[in-house]
Amino acid sequence: MTANGWLQIALFFVVLLAVTKPLGVFMARVFAGEKTFLDPVLRPIERLLYRTTGIDEKYEMDWKEYAVSMLLFSAVSMLVLYLIERVQGLKWMPWNPQHFANVEAHLAFNTAASFTTNTNWQNYGGENTMSYFTQMAGLAYHNFVSAGVGLALAIAIIRGIARKESKTIGNFWVDVTRAMLWVLAPACLVIALIFVSQGTTQNLRPYDTAKLVNPQTISTTDSNGKTTTQTVTDQVIAQGPVASQEAIKILGTNGGGFVNANSAHPFENPNPLTNFMQIVMILSLGSGLTYTLGRMTGSQRHGWAVWAAMALLCLAGVTIIYAMEAHGNPLLHGIDQHASAMQPGGNMEGKEVRFGIANTALFATATTDASCGAVNGMHDSFTPLGGMIPMVNIMIGEVIFGGVGAGLYGIVVFIVLAVFIAGLMVGRTPEYLGKKIEAYDVKMAMLTVLIFCLIVLGLTAVSIVSPFGTGSISNPGPHGLSQILYAYTSMAGNNGSAFAGLNGNTPWYNVSGAFDMLFGRFFMVIPVLALAGNLARKKIVPESSGTFPVTTPLFTFLLISVILIVSALTFFPALSLGPILEHLLMHAGKVF
Repeated sequence: MTANGWLQIALFFVVLLAVTKPLGVFMARVFAGEKTFLDPVLRPIERLLYRTTGIDEKYEMDWKEYAVSMLLFSAVSMLVLYLIERVQGLKWMPWNPQHFANVEAHLAFNTAASFTTNTNWQNYGGENTMSYFTQMAGLAYHNFVSAGVGLALAIAIIRGIARKESKTIGNFWVDVTRAMLWVLAPACLVIALIFVSQGTTQNLRPYDTAKLVNPQTISTTDSNGKTTTQTVTDQVIAQGPVASQEAIKILGTNGGGFVNANSAHPFENPNPLTNFMQIVMILSLGSGLTYTLGRMTGSQRHGWAVWAAMALLCLAGVTIIYAMEAHGNPLLHGIDQHASAMQPGGNMEGKEVRFGIANTALFATATTDASCGAVNGMHDSFTPLGGMIPMVNIMIGEVIFGGVGAGLYGIVVFIVLAVFIAGLMVGRTPEYLGKKIEAYDVKMAMLTVLIFCLIVLGLTAVSIVSPFGTGSISNPGPHGLSQILYAYTSMAGNNGSAFAGLNGNTPWYNVSGAFDMLFGRFFMVIPVLALAGNLARKKIVPESSGTFPVTTPLFTFLLISVILIVSALTFFPALSLGPILEHLLMHAGKVF
């Protein structure tokens, strides 16, 4: 670890803190229908959309109608993307200069579920599979829509907390429209232009071909033992509308790369400036929503207490990854892995030399704290404990700032559990911002937690004992378990990053993964909406000397403790057989 590395990490937290209040205030004003500086341009567009689609912006929905609207909208969007993928290779389909074929049915199903749920898990290489039309009209569209849906859901939950004796929590169509028009689209337009200025591509040209200075000879052996040798003299260089997709991919915590190497590719992430921007963008909206929570509920100190819990967990994560990766691999004997002015040091396997260990550790932490999944280094190449932390970040529900909206409504679940435990400690009915937390509220919170662990551990168990599951792993031993466990955790958590050694493009992983992502998104958010609807109906109870305050450092500590304890009770046995065992074996000199 170096002073320069720590300075960059410290700068990240300073910038993140600086953008939290402005973004939080802006989002609170947008979703409260108050005037903003963008209204002269966007308000007429919004009215036109409502007139065209027949939406009454003053109409309010209860939580059930809100949930049904969200589910129907997502289902139709998913179907449209699936159809686009299945016909992209037809002659009449536009923007396919590489003449890519139609996407196979099981891969198209997985991808449609992936982008609809804001997961962006990719069992394919984007530059080798998807036409420009599919990338733009299909995937980029879903990047906006899925992020907009997540933001709308978070605001609905906040309204449920803030309102009293109300049967409604807002209008889904209005919330998702304002999320895309006021928050996502303007920011992405500016960000895309900045990315273009730094070297990110944005065009519709066919791919370029370059002659290799040193031709490469590649030998392959088939199942019959026959070896074929081929000399490669050309390098195909992908082009395409990358910058426009990169902006929403990062800001909307989508994570799906235009090219297979994702943000490790120089066309997606050209230099240290764009790398730093991407890390800040990943967590910016999730961080701002904590301020929005405080502002809309009338308890700004509560919003900052939640932010503090998230920031401390984020700092702990990046510290562990940075330490593990900087320490290096003890099995590499005779190699100096200490950092110096002349060499990066540590475990540089799978990392871009442009960014080094500190920025890779920070990126890995941010992308798994949020439900983003973009990567600038391969998590499969991290040391065992360094690779475990991104997995743990997802296992705790990605509530450390979290994805757009998802982090906020995820942390509300743990807040309810924390105040419930605090109420048990003092022997009185727990309260949250003046509302009594009763049996129904705790049941909905626990249902969300149980659904997540059930689908992750259940699908992992089936895959690890079945030939169709183990046939896709690239490493034997505990690392192979980690690859499968990470995959299903990432998909259920709607993250999208992976231990890249797993071949997920098989019928089993495509179909099971699709249901994993759909359950992880929709089966988990419905209980949270039910919780919000129940909270909205409650009366405000005056504070008393026995009320547990949710604005103090004690609350922050209790919230962190509940998050870690619940997650450890659920996933520690699986982690002990995967990355923890691999770490112990590595230090014992055992290789596989």
